[in-house]
Amino acid sequence: MAQVFDRSSNALGRASLVISGLIVIALGVGLNSLQRSPWVTRQGQRPDQPVPFSHKHHVEGLGLQCQYCHTSVEKSSYAGIPPTKTCINCHAQIWTNAALLEPVRASWATGNSINWIRVHDLPDYVYFNHEIHVNKGIGCASCHGRVDEMPLMYEENSLQMEWCLNCHRNPGVNLRPTSEIYNMAWTGPSGDKPVWCGEAAKNGSANGGYTDGSRTPTAQAVSCTTKDPSGDNPTVAMLQAVTSGPRDMGRPQSGTNLQPHSLTGAGQTVSDTPPALFPVPVNYRKFTSQTDLGKYLTGQYHIRTANELSSCEVCHR
Repeated sequence: MAQVFDRSSNALGRASLVISGLIVIALGVGLNSLQRSPWVTRQGQRPDQPVPFSHKHHVEGLGLQCQYCHTSVEKSSYAGIPPTKTCINCHAQIWTNAALLEPVRASWATGNSINWIRVHDLPDYVYFNHEIHVNKGIGCASCHGRVDEMPLMYEENSLQMEWCLNCHRNPGVNLRPTSEIYNMAWTGPSGDKPVWCGEAAKNGSANGGYTDGSRTPTAQAVSCTTKDPSGDNPTVAMLQAVTSGPRDMGRPQSGTNLQPHSLTGAGQTVSDTPPALFPVPVNYRKFTSQTDLGKYLTGQYHIRTANELSSCEVCHR
């Protein structure tokens, strides 16, 4: 075959294999970079909304709570988009003729919803539950970033599977006391700013406070503070008495259920008397690092193991 192939053919064959391999590798790296780029994830992009709503103005400037607009964030799988009525509560009295708010006034007059463009949009095959994350100690800023500093809303994180799994494999790095869920400036404990946490026992029992052996499914029974409790009384905390099930343990009640109505015998009357307060022993622990606090809250909040949190059925239903 020497008359067909030159002596250099072997070298050319080897070079072509090497070049082909490099092309395949470069193509793979390029596609991977494209898949992670903001062009695909929309990370950092600010879509043009019908109304240029400023979270910075409303949250940082006016001090509105997240729950005022996103009413279902603690009790539903979705945070919820506020209805036009929420906007009109204020803007029926202020900025009533502002041109920027014309879509709001038109929506209120016609009853048609404002066509907001969704910023944080997961694929339809991904199931995300806001309720469980909020009640298990994940703050708003952990996923959405410093919303209170955003004049226009944008996607802080990629929301890709890798990003979710990084948290599910080690949720402790993002856990915080439930009292700090809506604190956008929360940075975790440090040597200069320690955090004290403790769990109150009900009736002095040793099983986390529940004589029936059950445990609260959320983090409401854990008490955390950024002030040294030893200055007051480190072993006593005034907690509100509750009469409902474990899910409501530690949550203030609006009234006390009394006997059925004395005349009609129907339903139950509710007393406006505030629930009784009683001393409950609390043993506080001091934390100076997010790692130690995360390990503690992982146990107190009853977070599942990394293997369980990383299983497919957690997000894909």
